[in-house]
Amino acid sequence: MITFAFYLFACVAVAGGLLTVLARNPVHSVLWLILTFFSSAGLFVLMGAEFVAMLMLIVYVGAVAVLFLFVVMMLDVDFAELKSGMVHYLPLAGLMGIILLLELGMVVGISSGWAFADAAPTLRAAVAPAPEDVSNTAALGQLIYTRYVYLFQAAGLILLTAMIGAIVLTLRHRVDVKRQNVLEQMYRDPKAAVELMDVKPGQGI
Repeated sequence: MITFAFYLFACVAVAGGLLTVLARNPVHSVLWLILTFFSSAGLFVLMGAEFVAMLMLIVYVGAVAVLFLFVVMMLDVDFAELKSGMVHYLPLAGLMGIILLLELGMVVGISSGWAFADAAPTLRAAVAPAPEDVSNTAALGQLIYTRYVYLFQAAGLILLTAMIGAIVLTLRHRVDVKRQNVLEQMYRDPKAAVELMDVKPGQGI
């Protein structure tokens, strides 16, 4: 049953990934991506990594994929214009695809003659504690936040830099949009901002 579930989740994940790329409708692509995430979560459950599977569902399906779906459905994007512009990049994309296929072929051809070292299982087992001693969630926390905490912080800084770069590249100041100037509001003079009017009874302003 476990073998059948593995091949089922694996085939669905591969098919969902292909349909995510090949689907013409962007909304359908996001839905296929969500199916791929669910299948990947199933594979993690089979591996005994329930915590990672829940993270896959909560973070990727519950946040990232739903965000993609809302952005695609709410933005008025002219996909016909985008697809027409992609034609100019097809030769370069085809060349890159051929190079990647050749590299994968070389890796597969070389790996057929590989042999694992005698100490490889011991070295792999030394990275994480034994499963009977601690749960996979506690072991993952110990590895990320204790042994590899500096690499984890570096990854966070890289993501922060990417986020700031995306904001800087996409930020556009429009003249016809009224914006809030915080410094101008803080340093304004109350005497100049407020004008007292002496209105007599029966007289308008």
